[in-house]
Amino acid sequence: MNNSFFNNKIIKNASWIVIGKVFQSLLGLIVNMLTARYLGPSNYGIINYAASLVAFVAPIMNLGFSNVLVQEIILDKKKEGVVLGSSILLSLLSAVACIIGVIITAYFLNSGEKETIIVCSLYSILLIFQAADLIQYWFQANYLSKYSSIVSLIAYAFVAVYKVILLLSKRNIYWFAISNTLDYMLISVFLIILYYKLGGCNLSFSWETAKSLFSKSKHYIVSSLMVTIFAQTDKIMLKLMISDAATGHYAAAVSCASVTSFVFSAIIDSFRPAIFESKKESEEKFNRNMSRLYCVIFYLSLFQCIGITILAEIIIRILYGNAYIQSVNALRVIVWYTTYAYFGSVRNIWILAENKQKYLWIINLSGAILNILLNLSLIPICGIVGAAIASLITQFFTNVIVNYLIKPIRYNNVLMLNGLKPRLVLDLLKK
Repeated sequence: MNNSFFNNKIIKNASWIVIGKVFQSLLGLIVNMLTARYLGPSNYGIINYAASLVAFVAPIMNLGFSNVLVQEIILDKKKEGVVLGSSILLSLLSAVACIIGVIITAYFLNSGEKETIIVCSLYSILLIFQAADLIQYWFQANYLSKYSSIVSLIAYAFVAVYKVILLLSKRNIYWFAISNTLDYMLISVFLIILYYKLGGCNLSFSWETAKSLFSKSKHYIVSSLMVTIFAQTDKIMLKLMISDAATGHYAAAVSCASVTSFVFSAIIDSFRPAIFESKKESEEKFNRNMSRLYCVIFYLSLFQCIGITILAEIIIRILYGNAYIQSVNALRVIVWYTTYAYFGSVRNIWILAENKQKYLWIINLSGAILNILLNLSLIPICGIVGAAIASLITQFFTNVIVNYLIKPIRYNNVLMLNGLKPRLVLDLLKK
């Protein structure tokens, strides 16, 4: 590996992800804007409520495998087939159980709301294909993200056309509920075909490998579930405590704040393999690379936060129209919590590399409890802005304060603070 963290292999890998996600994000932004305007705040709120329920069970379906697969493949390339095959099969079985769980939950939480129950049921089908989508981590581990990026773009373009057809033919909300399933289905099928075309080992299952994977990934199930709670509780509580329209307004603000999230995800996903490799080379290099990643994430997100805060009203009016003007103040708050959410993703790389996964459930359980309490307190007083404030406080507490409170992970904050030093930016620009 090149001595520079930002070697050509990593930059090319990141560039493919970013390029693919740029087009995907632009398509998604346009189609999402048209869909939100067509459905209106109430129906748009129901779609996002269904997405939140499905997101709740996604960590259980995933079984934490998404957090460990890249490292497992890098550690032993010869076992990639059995590692991927075992993780995908277990996730598929878990997905079936989760779909049943979503339907039952929707029935009891929304008794008498036939439309909401049907939408939640249709939306949950995507869990099957999300499980198969674990194959993407083989492409990340082997710096072949250009293939997964191209496939994702093609699939997303197909789904975008599908949604436009639905808009032109004025279909009901059920047709929109199934659209994300088509996206994941196409991606998973194409990636599996490409996996074999590019020389991937035959997928197979092994109980021994499955148990070994689960012993490492199990710590991420509860922690990811807790993360989902404080990421999705606000939308669910807004629907149950206020209205479908409130959920729609809040979801519009979240979508605007997350419009550039693909950039941060691409950076983190592309540099994850390099960080794991540097851990094997030297502790000094590993620490330096962690601080550099924190640096890139922090300063990019800072520019984003300032820009969106200033232009919030213009952004909402252009993208969603006057019907969503109530989303403006929530957007000004929500965009700031994204920075701390990205910090959490970077910290989790350090936690896995240092084998400190057992602390994740403490971190995220504390965040989930705090978020629920804050939402219960602030939503009745401030509505959707209260939910936004609750999320901001929760993200800062979980991804900064808690790190100081748990001694074994305290050093991560040292690396984080090193990454905030302006001189590190200058060092990166010179490379």
